[in-house]
Amino acid sequence: MPSTEPLWTPICDLLGCRYPILQAGMGGVARAELVAAVSAAGAFGCLGMVRESPQRIRQQIDEVRSRTDQPFGVNLIPAATEPELFRLELDACVHAGVHTMVYFWDVVPDAVKRAKQAGCRVVYQVGDVEQAIKAEAAGADAIIAQGVEGGGHIHGSVTSLVLLPQVVDAVSIPVIGSGGFGSGRSLVAALALGAQGIHCGTVLLATQESFAHDIHKQRIVNADATDTLHTDAFAINWPPHSPVRVIKNESTLKYEHDPFGHRGEDMPREQVAEEEGRPVYLMSTDSPLKSMTGQLEKLAMFGGQVAGQVTAIETAATVIGRMVSDAETVLDQLAGRED
Repeated sequence: MPSTEPLWTPICDLLGCRYPILQAGMGGVARAELVAAVSAAGAFGCLGMVRESPQRIRQQIDEVRSRTDQPFGVNLIPAATEPELFRLELDACVHAGVHTMVYFWDVVPDAVKRAKQAGCRVVYQVGDVEQAIKAEAAGADAIIAQGVEGGGHIHGSVTSLVLLPQVVDAVSIPVIGSGGFGSGRSLVAALALGAQGIHCGTVLLATQESFAHDIHKQRIVNADATDTLHTDAFAINWPPHSPVRVIKNESTLKYEHDPFGHRGEDMPREQVAEEEGRPVYLMSTDSPLKSMTGQLEKLAMFGGQVAGQVTAIETAATVIGRMVSDAETVLDQLAGRED
């Protein structure tokens, strides 16, 4: 039965959240404090555990559960993770009884099958209609359709406004909009396009609970929508031809007129930072984290065009609460005009 919540959609029942707002599983950034805060606020939190050790995954899951009893997911990337490590990561999630697995990048049917066999729900983030159809065929429970205006790794080339209704029409499972969504008004817009919710990264990266370094958060606060760059120059650590969207900084200057066609193996390994003894290289996919030291301002400042709407570093609950309030206000206004 549908809830009496004005913003209820079936995805809320599937994921066990109050509001149809999903937090992106940002690698490094989306750790237990942020995930727990988002889920406790009624949205759906997601740990970003890409290429993390099984030990860290178990520790982070336990920490989220120590902070909230609300459901949450874990984000892994089967297509960009060494197969044996991915197997160990998924096993750690399954043994911990994770509620939902959130996958990204090229669809790997076996990863869906293994998670489903273990009783997990599977949400697959894709960047085009073809991958959405493949994800549904593989058994995914829902699709995140990511537009090119999003931050971090970008898997497609079409804007959310165009992509979202195309994916909705192409599959029969719930679809969630991603890329450019970070407000109550954009939530209502996504619902109007046929989505059942939105998936937010940039606006939650810049919250107090995020594990992003303050340098990164402040760059998002200071940025306008025109201050981002879509490029594959941050190529170290990922497969070739894997574009990202970042806030421009001194490291992007040389690539702004030649943003594509770069390969990680062609990049010199110039260490600019470290994390607990691990070297962090210039033009790697590492973004500045609280646990890092060094020339952090040179690292990848992942952020979407929605960064222009972020004006302060607030709590996740404040951000979620404002989205919900604004969306309900817009729905009330639309209903009033129909009378």
